[in-house]
Amino acid sequence: MQEQATSSAAASSLPSSSERSSSSALHLEVKEGIESDEEIRRVPEIGGESAGTSASGRETSSLAGPDRVQVSRESQRKRGRTPADKESKRLKRLLRNRVSAQQARERKKAYLNDLEIRVKDLEKKNSELEERLSTLQNENQMLRQILKNTTASRRSGE
Repeated sequence: MQEQATSSAAASSLPSSSERSSSSALHLEVKEGIESDEEIRRVPEIGGESAGTSASGRETSSLAGPDRVQVSRESQRKRGRTPADKESKRLKRLLRNRVSAQQARERKKAYLNDLEIRVKDLEKKNSELEERLSTLQNENQMLRQILKNTTASRRSGE
């Protein structure tokens, strides 16, 4: 009965999800590092935590040897992450996501700048080609007119 009261008290001392999101990971680690004597001495039921580990997964038994530490670490890996580990991973993921998003925005900005430069270059080239086309069309029209005049004067001269 006392173990249930202790575990419910320990569970109520953990921050809620809204508190976790507003507090830093360092603050969470400090809260979880504080354990009562009852939590340390408590022997969980079969299928729960191993006898020598606390809620944070650290070794707390003074009688634990190297074999016990190995079993403790293996069982922790199998059980999953502690709330502090989950929060730490979440914060790292959020930071990676922010950095990645910022890099994506920078790549997009650079890509758009390159496209704008390319548009300006192509517009300039297009205007130059239009000018050249106009000049060649005028020259072609003048040459046709000269040819027409030359053939007409030869016919009248024969």
